Amino acid sequence: MAIIGYFRFFYGQRKCQIVPLAQLASILSMAKGLNTRQMTDNNEPIMEEQSAMEAPEDGLNAPSDKDYDAEIAMLNKQIEELKDKYLRLFADFDNHKKRSVRERQEWAASAGKDIVTAILPVIDDMERALKATNENTDVNAMREGLALVFTKFTNIMDQKGLKSLSSIGEPFDVEKHEAITEIPAPSEDMKGKVIDEVEKGYTLNDKVIRYAKVVVGKRD
Repeated sequence: MAIIGYFRFFYGQRKCQIVPLAQLASILSMAKGLNTRQMTDNNEPIMEEQSAMEAPEDGLNAPSDKDYDAEIAMLNKQIEELKDKYLRLFADFDNHKKRSVRERQEWAASAGKDIVTAILPVIDDMERALKATNENTDVNAMREGLALVFTKFTNIMDQKGLKSLSSIGEPFDVEKHEAITEIPAPSEDMKGKVIDEVEKGYTLNDKVIRYAKVVVGKRD
């Protein structure tokens, strides 16, 4: 004996009619097949679009082996140019360094050449003066000759920048003088000033190369 069932179903808030269970099963089967075809139809364009998006663009943007070779060749050329520039700069610097050392050595070896050359005539005069002492007994004449030689020598030194310091009667200056002793000043105005000079001081091109050794008047 067949059992006939009835099923009351609702769609939203609307009440539908009562249908037998067998007919309901047929309706649900038809609806399921329709939904499956709709989902398949809807997914096919999406899958095709995703496949198109994920497809590699090898033929459009991918660099070829020739492009890689050209870029490598360009980089190697740049490296060779930089290496050559570095070697040239290093060679120039090394040559400059050697030249500077050589010039410094030559300058040190011949630093006093011009001064020695300038005083050679003075040496010649001194030799002639010594010979004259054996032949001439006139003391005044020998004194005058020595004075001429000394004047010639001081003039040469003055041309080379050597100058003597004036000390006697000047206020004592530690930048120029070296006090070896103090004595009572002979007058009030000589206190703190140089009274006597034991050894003359000199400057070379306005720079003190030897301090004058002096005697200073004592202050009260």
